[in-house]
Amino acid sequence: MKNFALIGVAGFIAPRHLQAIRDTGNNLVAALDKFDSVGIMDSYFPQADFFTEFERFDRHLEKLRRQGKKIDYVSICSPNYLHDSHIRFALRHQADAICEKPLVLNPWNLDALAEIEKETGRRVYTILQLRLHPVIKNLKDEIERGPKDKHYTVSLEYITSRGHWYHHSWKGDESKSGGIATNIGIHFFDMLLWVFGKARQVPQAELHADHASGTLHLERATVNWKLSINADHLPAEVAAAGKRTFRSLKIEGRELEFSDGFTDLHTACYRHIMEGKGFGIEDARPSIETVYSFRSKPS
Repeated sequence: MKNFALIGVAGFIAPRHLQAIRDTGNNLVAALDKFDSVGIMDSYFPQADFFTEFERFDRHLEKLRRQGKKIDYVSICSPNYLHDSHIRFALRHQADAICEKPLVLNPWNLDALAEIEKETGRRVYTILQLRLHPVIKNLKDEIERGPKDKHYTVSLEYITSRGHWYHHSWKGDESKSGGIATNIGIHFFDMLLWVFGKARQVPQAELHADHASGTLHLERATVNWKLSINADHLPAEVAAAGKRTFRSLKIEGRELEFSDGFTDLHTACYRHIMEGKGFGIEDARPSIETVYSFRSKPS
């Protein structure tokens, strides 16, 4: 059993990490969030210590280390712009970091983290859960078994409705979230690059506060993509059914159904990490570079 600490336990994605820690047979020792609406902890680790101040959290982990109860992993669910700082904190506490996507906002942050990995001898892992989705794994196998000179036409559309609150939170601030393409699209771009290869030219995109679109020219595919948090962009039949999320991935016009199975993928990623096969800094680099290029050279 490994000891975990978690930063950002009041966040939207934190319950999946709590479940993954529990379901892999490990223990949450301490958690941090400046917000104290963290009753969800009672469903997983009611005995875990909780802090709203970073300094007290830091002091507590240091006390545990001196008592021989060192933290093995720090799970990071904090806002995107704080990820690299919290990863450094984890490594300096001689723990490995398991960080939500995007791992960082800028490519040069990856280089700095790689140096700290070498200095501390600890590892940085990230959650690239679509690589473990059975449908996506089968797609990658299909592409690799197919004709090597085949160039595919792909379309991706993802709409996940959000209310007005989104724009008033850190998620609506591009300097903190990286914008729509980074905040809600990073794992899709990672998946596309993993399946269809590197970008063949500098990608560009049309970016807006509530939606984004563009074209990726990859080694094995040309991908037209659209992302949105605006419920008005939902297909009429989806909205009529009372649904607020829509995913569509088409390969050569063939719809690839992969809507199911998302909720357990964090646990699968944790198991992957526990087995010594987790996704690290260099795995995250292609998608981080891609979404950064959207922001740095918008069309």
